[in-house]
Amino acid sequence: MSELIEKAKQAQQASKQLAILTTEEKNRALKQIADQLLVERTYLIEENQKDIEAGQRAGISQTLLDRLLLTDERVQAMAEGVEQVIALDDPIGEQIDEFTRPNGLNIRQVRVPLGVIGMIYEARPNVTVDASVLCLKSGNAVLLRGSSSALHSNKALVSVIHRGLEAANVIPKDAVQLLEDTSRETAKEMFKLNDYLDVLIPRGGANLIQSVVKEASVPVLETGVGNCHVYIDESADPEMAVAIAVNAKTQRPSVCNAAETILVHSAWAKEHVSKLIEELRIKEVQIAGDEQIKAVAPFVKPADESDWRTEYLDLQVAMKIVNSVDEAIAHIDRYGSKHSEAIVSETDANVRKFLTNVDATTVYHNASTRFTDGFEFGFGAEIGISTQKLHARGPMGLRALTSSKYVVHGTGQIKK
Repeated sequence: MSELIEKAKQAQQASKQLAILTTEEKNRALKQIADQLLVERTYLIEENQKDIEAGQRAGISQTLLDRLLLTDERVQAMAEGVEQVIALDDPIGEQIDEFTRPNGLNIRQVRVPLGVIGMIYEARPNVTVDASVLCLKSGNAVLLRGSSSALHSNKALVSVIHRGLEAANVIPKDAVQLLEDTSRETAKEMFKLNDYLDVLIPRGGANLIQSVVKEASVPVLETGVGNCHVYIDESADPEMAVAIAVNAKTQRPSVCNAAETILVHSAWAKEHVSKLIEELRIKEVQIAGDEQIKAVAPFVKPADESDWRTEYLDLQVAMKIVNSVDEAIAHIDRYGSKHSEAIVSETDANVRKFLTNVDATTVYHNASTRFTDGFEFGFGAEIGISTQKLHARGPMGLRALTSSKYVVHGTGQIKK
């Protein structure tokens, strides 16, 4: 029996036990995981260093190495994320609706686990913990398939999670499985594992996500890439606008909620765009700009069609001058990925138009796009950010990992 089939079977069996546990039992197990992460942080960092060194030898970019890196602070943040999930309400059994039909049937709609979730993701070790704890709290087992570049880190994290579960002796450790075979062939087999998996969640770059969406027969809860924009309107406060745009691009450029294009109203640009460009250059951002941006800063690389479509995930940004909020919205409609979009403005009518007309999971007024995140939204963690419109959209926390069932109580009714 292959590793994939064996672990999928074990996860499916564990999901049946997990689905009937109480909130208190699940929280007790999660608390052990949080504690275990802190107890074994040195081990986790040492194992992660093996992946970092391998990545350096392979010539992986600094921004991608940053996504892969575990530090003492990041392990601490993982444990804090688990604690936040513990504090959240358990969605399982939550009543969504209740009504009684004229024939006396009482019908309730309640939340239930999805079952077994297949998680496919790239070099982000924190996803291993986030996905595991969110699945466990929502009553789901999980089969994790990370990238080969993070294999040492993921194996270490899952072993720590297993030791936490064994110490709690409530949730079977088989509820969290890591597929150590990271070959494409096995991944494609996983895409079609309908007998064991209830849903697939891909998290990573466009190539990974589209591969899963196109090739999977297992239902896919699609996450999306982040070609995010900051639009600086004519009335934007100059200091605020510069701070927001620079933060959205540079605070952590390797993540999906970082801004990739800055759109600037022509009237605002006359007085202030040179300051924005200067602040971006201080942060070592490489700029690709349209002709009007190049007229202000000749050193800027000329932007082409690919720049408007690119999720750089690096210290690179595209900049364009527009003449109205409508032009900004049209640009976002054409090139955006429906992830996170921001307007900096003091004009109420323009703000309303932007927030209403821009199609994205999250729209911002006078704030950085960097807040589109499960932790920042108070979800404790996220399993991904869904840019589709069915089932879930935006940062996916516990409720996004549930389905529902109708529970019907009668008093002997029969169909006539």
